[in-house]
This record gives sequence, C-alpha cells and structure tokens, in this order.
Amino acid sequence: MPKLMEGKTAIVLGVWNQWSIAYAIAAAFAREGATLLLTYQNDRAKPTVEDLGKQLGAAGYYPCDVQVQSDIDGLAASLKSEGRKLDAVVHSLAFSKREDLGQPFVNTSRDGFQLALDVSAYSLVAVTHALAPLMTDGGSIMTLTYLGSTRVVTNYNVMGVAKAALEASVRYLASELGPQKIRVNAISAGPIKTISARGIKDFSKVLDFVAQHAPLRRNTDPAEVADTAVFLGSDLGRGVTGNVIYVDAGFQIMALG
Repeated sequence: MPKLMEGKTAIVLGVWNQWSIAYAIAAAFAREGATLLLTYQNDRAKPTVEDLGKQLGAAGYYPCDVQVQSDIDGLAASLKSEGRKLDAVVHSLAFSKREDLGQPFVNTSRDGFQLALDVSAYSLVAVTHALAPLMTDGGSIMTLTYLGSTRVVTNYNVMGVAKAALEASVRYLASELGPQKIRVNAISAGPIKTISARGIKDFSKVLDFVAQHAPLRRNTDPAEVADTAVFLGSDLGRGVTGNVIYVDAGFQIMALG
C-alpha cells in the first residue's frame, strides 16, 4: 500500500512529549513517508524534542517561540535557506494562565486574555504568514481546536474564547489562501489525557462524562486525530478547506443525554 505522504515535507509545531497530540500527528506523518520537521520553544525543550524526533526519523529541528516574532521570521528564513518546500504545516499550540482556567470567566485578567489569544489563536496567523510562501505547490495547514469554542465547557473559560477566535481565523485564512492552493482546516479533538489537559480543573470528570454520553461510548484516541491529520495533509483531503472536522467519538452531536 503506498504511503499517503511520501514526497511531502511537513513541519509540526507543538511537540512537547510523547503523549501530546502533536507527537501523535508527527508519528503518523512519519509512518506515511513524509519528510518530518519539528520545532521547539526554547533551549530547555530542545533536547526532549530532538530525542522524540530521532525516534521518528525527523529531518530537522528549529527554534520557534510563537510569542517572539523574530523566532517565527527566523524559522521561515532557515527553511528557505535550506531550500525546503513545505506541503503541510501543523499548528498544535495553545496556552493560558492556569488561574484563568480555575476561576469564573468573568474574572479573566486583561493580560491573561491577551496571552491566551496570542498563543492560541494569533500564532496561527503569524505562522501562516511566514510559512505560506514556502508552500509553492499548495498544501495543507491545520490546527487543533476543541468543542469549548462553540459551547460552554466548565473550567475551559478563556481557552474556549481563544479557540473560537482560532476557528474564525481558519475560515478567513482558508478564503485568502485558497487561490494559492493552500487549504486551512481545524481538527476538533475530543478530550484527551495530555499533560496540557491536566491543567483544566476536574478534567477527569469531563473524560468520564464524554465516555458515558458520546455515541461511540468512549473517549478519543490520539491516533484517530493523527489519522485525520494525515487525511488533511495528503492528497485525499485535496477538496477540504475552511472546515472544523470533529474527531470526538461523536460527542458534538449530543444534547441532553
């Protein structure tokens, strides 16, 4: 069976550890034959990302703190100087202050709101602006979102607002980049037990509720999200852009259970 991403180069932003969704996507891309590139936030994260990348046969590692514009510009410059042409970009980044997830949304601080929107939403715009010129044959840009963008999820708070902005950004970017044959989509994954998710108060209760009420009566497997990313990054997804694709065992269709 042919590998779905053979001959394509993909860069994944957001690999932190082997339990992250970004790592699952990177592993799936490598499995499907893509030339895999990874970024790391800082020197402290670099050894971990390089160790994970070696397991996957990654071809390059680049520093990129998306809160630092010079890092984003430097990433694009490094890729260009190496003659890299990109076919897929994965944006798997989100952050907010822990205290803003553990208090009523109405108490969200101004700087906390700005931080969440900057890292979780604007960074997609900034990264797309920098890397789209390297997608000379078109390609696929994708990001990760969550149901809290459109529904109130207890304790998700400012992250829900940030994800709503992220999804709106996907639609505007898809419209503008379509003539360049660049597709932009979001994957809305069900709750997954990642290290980042543990920062959400009572997250285990969310997992239990979803497993009890989702049509498939279970939680989401990171590999399912990764396979959807392969679909979007490969030629199979060539007609899909501007969409939010749910990979959540069907939970998003449910009302009162």
